[in-house]
Amino acid sequence: MMIETDSKLAEIMAKAASDKKAHDIIIMDLSGISPVTDYFVICSANSTTQVQAIADHLEEQLEAQGIKLLHKEGYREARWILMDYGNCVAHIFVDEDRQFYNLERLWGDAKQISYQG
Repeated sequence: MMIETDSKLAEIMAKAASDKKAHDIIIMDLSGISPVTDYFVICSANSTTQVQAIADHLEEQLEAQGIKLLHKEGYREARWILMDYGNCVAHIFVDEDRQFYNLERLWGDAKQISYQG
């Protein structure tokens, strides 16, 4: 199955995170702002175990639709896992690390959509 748009891919990523009880899920539209990617999907988890479960589920859901993961960082420590799908990048954080790095503030010019699963 082919995903029609990057925004649709971001929504699928957000839903996969929501399936595993991620919270504070935000989709950030970086098109025209970042030369690297068009969307961030940022979410939080209560523990490193949950961070890994969210990452695993997200990867399985996208792979089932023929979408390959390009790069993954932070899986072993599981405090902040970055999953690069090209035009969409997922950031899965434990709560305190998300507050510390505050990507929403760093990319403050981006349009932010709160995802309600």
